[in-house]
Amino acid sequence: MFKIKILIILITIILSNNHTLSIENKIVVKIDNQIITSLDISNEYKYLIALNPSLKNSKKEDLIKLSKRSIIQEKIKKIEIKKNFNNPKIPQNFLEQILQNVYSKIGIDNLDDFKAYLAANEVDFESVKNKLEIESLWNELIFIKFSTKIKIDEKKIRTRINKNNKFLKSYLLSEISFGVPSLNDLDNKFLEITNVINKKGFDFAALKYSVSPTANLGGKLNWISESSLNENIKKEINDLQINGFTKPIVVPGGFLILQVNDIRNEKIEIDIEKELKKIKNYEKNNQLNQYSKMYFNKIKKNVEIDEL
Repeated sequence: MFKIKILIILITIILSNNHTLSIENKIVVKIDNQIITSLDISNEYKYLIALNPSLKNSKKEDLIKLSKRSIIQEKIKKIEIKKNFNNPKIPQNFLEQILQNVYSKIGIDNLDDFKAYLAANEVDFESVKNKLEIESLWNELIFIKFSTKIKIDEKKIRTRINKNNKFLKSYLLSEISFGVPSLNDLDNKFLEITNVINKKGFDFAALKYSVSPTANLGGKLNWISESSLNENIKKEINDLQINGFTKPIVVPGGFLILQVNDIRNEKIEIDIEKELKKIKNYEKNNQLNQYSKMYFNKIKKNVEIDEL
């Protein structure tokens, strides 16, 4: 009799827990034929915190809102990818390079340590791979659609390299890429972003305002040599101290705010051809990112988003 009572209690607890979970894990957004649940947003929250540890001090409700926006953007991209590719897949070796780029930005040296780090933060590694694969397929889609529109002035780049051939100055930057309805709104938008940067940090502001693919990484970019930067950007960051950030810089499709995270100067005899290739890749990616933002904004208008 005692065992039966215990069994009844256990069943009651399990059913109660399942009921609680069903209430908590509810559908919060419908996007065409895709759904987003409260559990999806919770997992996105953990993912964003894991990739941006500095966000841990931010208010949870603020990050939940950003997590919701982030996963809505991901779902929209996924829908568009399925429209354009049959059985889309990223090669394993390329995915491994992307993973390395992600975990190196948060100071982790190898994949095993990254997996352990994710597990400690209750983030599923396969889910992270899936997210990075979606972003990679999106980038491939943008390349297919817009690569013929890329324009690079190789002669101008060579001149810049030769001008700086005695030493190499590089910047470790973060970015916030954004747009405004009209130029009249720019000052107020910049003031709003500046207030968030000063109160909550550049990482949080990038996650909140940036429409660049780097937003989920707090806007972090890799080291960029000074010769890779156009004169307009170089002029804006030249006098900045570490952790300083620029005023909005006009770029195709919107505006850019850059923060200087670190600076290094190296005396080096630059391999002109190698540096040229690096800068051309940077220019190409920069232009593709602009097309990516414009294309995303275009398709978003044709997607039905119902927030429940």
